[in-house]
Amino acid sequence: MFITKQLGAAALFLLTALPSFAQTPLKKNEVLLFAYFKGNGEDGLHLASSADGYTWTSLNNDKSYLAPTVSKDKLMRDPCIIRGKDGRFHMVWTTSWKDRGLGHASSTDLVHWTEQQDVPVMMHEATAKNVWAPEITYDAQKDQYLIYWATTIPGRFPQGETAVEGGNNHRIYYTTTKDFKTFSPAQVLYDQGFNVIDATIQPAGKRYVMFLKDETREPVQKNLRVAFADQATGPYSKPSEPITGKYWAEGPTAINLGSQWLVYFDKYTEHKYGAVASTDLEHWTDVSDKVQFPKGTRHGTVLRITKKELARLTNPSK
Repeated sequence: MFITKQLGAAALFLLTALPSFAQTPLKKNEVLLFAYFKGNGEDGLHLASSADGYTWTSLNNDKSYLAPTVSKDKLMRDPCIIRGKDGRFHMVWTTSWKDRGLGHASSTDLVHWTEQQDVPVMMHEATAKNVWAPEITYDAQKDQYLIYWATTIPGRFPQGETAVEGGNNHRIYYTTTKDFKTFSPAQVLYDQGFNVIDATIQPAGKRYVMFLKDETREPVQKNLRVAFADQATGPYSKPSEPITGKYWAEGPTAINLGSQWLVYFDKYTEHKYGAVASTDLEHWTDVSDKVQFPKGTRHGTVLRITKKELARLTNPSK
């Protein structure tokens, strides 16, 4: 069993202030869906399903449901799908290793998608190196969608700068939208003085929890942590102690199944998936040996769908 050390004072204060979490076990007509990519993301969107959150089965014979068409590299890495307030599924993804935009498309059935949109969220920053691992969260407090990602802008943040790994020193940025046509100017969402990527945000009672990767290379971290805020747009607390073990982890995605939270992640140096579980977002148990994912699964996201929607995915050509 792996349990974290005590959280930092700021994070602990926010955590103890959290009301009881909404208990949301799977309904009888629900299953879990996992959206992921394989390889470098060249062939697009892959999907898997699970009835219990632990054993995952690939769908469509592990063939892609949607091929990428935007950006010069035409990749579909790190797909993040949510069910929006409008009832549609909205997906964002990494389109390139070096472009300054992100991909967006929507669907009513996860099979047929709108024309892919290249959203130029960092084009105003001439020296921005990338837009990595975008995620999307519906902000019910403000009735808007929050889209956020990691970007390195050389020289912008002296803390955390290093010559290794290409000199990357990411911070988390965000934009908001109500209609996916107009987007607010990008702003910094998370900067605690270290290299951070792969943020994902979930409501937790009346507050929000951010799972993030500490990308620090010197001294090496490469682990997952949590932070808390009263609003989806922050400000977020300092990060907790690591919630993952002595291995490199990235690409967290989380779901509350009622009695526990499950956080899945890519153990990318070991070429397999892992998970940690918690009942209180403070104490974490490593359950990596209990989860089974399709071979080659890379950074993805988990969401709930109905069994009727799953049946449609098992016969996408009909």
